[in-house]
Amino acid sequence: MEMYDKSISSCWEGYQDVMEDIKEDWCDWAIISRPYSDLQECLEIEAERFGLGFPNPSAEQIIFKTHQTHFANCTLAETTFSDPPEDVLLAMIIAPICLIPFLVTLVVWKSKDSEARA
Repeated sequence: MEMYDKSISSCWEGYQDVMEDIKEDWCDWAIISRPYSDLQECLEIEAERFGLGFPNPSAEQIIFKTHQTHFANCTLAETTFSDPPEDVLLAMIIAPICLIPFLVTLVVWKSKDSEARA
């Protein structure tokens, strides 16, 4: 296991070098997804090379270290939904209510018209 730990430390060092070049954009997934995926792939390859399963405690430790080092200050940007303005809401409610009697009248009128032709 000690050989594996030394082997995956090279994965961590390579990842660190790439992340140092990125600097401020650590929270932008579009930018960091490639280095993060490369780190995970490196950890998986090394685990396979040593006949270990993935994830394993050593790989998890590296991944946790990554999250603590680079992503601790990242937050999910959730969009907050708010109610529409009152006039828009009123229009959305009243329009179908007013439309229903008109459509019922149209259907009745057309059905009477088709009966008269028959």
